[in-house]
Amino acid sequence: MAVVFALWLREVKRYLRSRPQVLASLGQPLMYLLVLGFGLGPVFEKAGQGDYLRFVAPGVVGMSILFSSIFSGVGLLWDRQFGFLKETLVAPVPRLQIMVGRTLGGATTATIQGTLVLAVCLLAGFRPDDASGVLLGFVFMGLIAVVFAALGTIIGSALRDMQGFQLVMNFLVMPIFFLSGALYPLSDLPAALALATRLDPLSYGVDGLRGAFIGRSHFGLATDFAVLGVLAAIFLALGARAFSRIQV
Repeated sequence: MAVVFALWLREVKRYLRSRPQVLASLGQPLMYLLVLGFGLGPVFEKAGQGDYLRFVAPGVVGMSILFSSIFSGVGLLWDRQFGFLKETLVAPVPRLQIMVGRTLGGATTATIQGTLVLAVCLLAGFRPDDASGVLLGFVFMGLIAVVFAALGTIIGSALRDMQGFQLVMNFLVMPIFFLSGALYPLSDLPAALALATRLDPLSYGVDGLRGAFIGRSHFGLATDFAVLGVLAAIFLALGARAFSRIQV
């Protein structure tokens, strides 16, 4: 457990030290929140869907957690390039502990990132229904972070260099975001698109956040929680398997 805690603490400290990177990472969520939130607000309201800023804020929080957690896993490539990963793997400790420590550290930093974006949403005018919903929202933020930090570990363990990073962004991360319902309602979609959203793990995370914060859930909070919990366990197991096969 000492190894797990040490690696978790290292990931958190590395995130907190990179203040310019933290500030820069708020740029994209702010763009979606302010430009889309206020720009599409009148259209969304005329369609009878209510306040778009209130609708899109949970999706923006989920987006920030997705990107931050995936990037933490892909950070394995940097550690491999600069030799830190080799030094870690030759230590006389089980690789499972190393993987768990890194993944939980990445999930923690992603949750912190999501909290910062939530604070920005509050400044922009977003208001959750009640305090208990905010606490439940943090539970879903943690689940989203663990799911995608573990997925990031799987990806980082499989990639050999940074050349594959752009492919991951274009063909995995961006579709996960745009199919999640973060920017649009999941009801009344075409059959093919509805199926794709149901296969998207982030759909259940965003839906859980939306249900916790504003009481608006498409799948139901129990379903969201169950799906994310099962996926977290599966991705952690697959991540441990992929990490154990890394050759440095």
